Amino acid sequence: MRRHSLVLVLLVSCGGKSQGAKEPVAPSEVTSKNSSAASEVQPEAASKDGDEPPARMPKKCSKPGADLCLPDGAFVSKLCQGNFPTVALVMFQKGMPWKRGYLTRKTRAWNASGGASDAGELEFDEEVIVLRHRSTDMGGMQVSGAGGGYDAIRWNGSCVTLAAEELTLKLPPKAKNSKVEWRFLDDNAQQALRNDSKVDAAYKERRKECKGATMGSVTLKCEKADAKLSNVIVQYVRDGGTLPDPEKLP
Repeated sequence: MRRHSLVLVLLVSCGGKSQGAKEPVAPSEVTSKNSSAASEVQPEAASKDGDEPPARMPKKCSKPGADLCLPDGAFVSKLCQGNFPTVALVMFQKGMPWKRGYLTRKTRAWNASGGASDAGELEFDEEVIVLRHRSTDMGGMQVSGAGGGYDAIRWNGSCVTLAAEELTLKLPPKAKNSKVEWRFLDDNAQQALRNDSKVDAAYKERRKECKGATMGSVTLKCEKADAKLSNVIVQYVRDGGTLPDPEKLP
């Protein structure tokens, strides 16, 4: 009887091992496998994020050592598709590397880069910043004048296309500027400008005389106060006043 019991026990024991029970997996191995799988998925998820990096305000020449210090061409192309007055003020700041040019004659304002053309004309001796040299070998781009021309930005933030003979790099006795419209400036720029006592006084005077009007029929005093505010802002920048980077970039 004992012999039969012993045989039965041995058969049950062997039968338990023959079921193919899996060995327990160590927790560290599970974690390692999960981490490995996650790392394989991450690149795909990252590729679904934004298509291009956020815009940044250029502050260095795209081609150091060139005759003209120009901003990056891709930035210029986007800049000239719209109107960015705060970008213009920042570029006109004292100490910025950009090359300034001055109008040799009164010239009709137009933009050959695809953006809207500014109404009116540029004045003789008006100051601009050169953005791009439009030479005759730029992919078949049509330009005026045998020597090509330039794209430039005015103080009001609009881009203009100029023939080579319409622009000089020589500083005139007194440079002129296009009008800077306060209402179009970024909020952070307005705040920084009002920290200057002269700008703040001109702003308050304009607000008093214009009573909140931004367009339409206004009084002569409002027009004068509006022009004064623009001139005070330009002088602030020319004298070395600083501004934060624009909130709105191309």
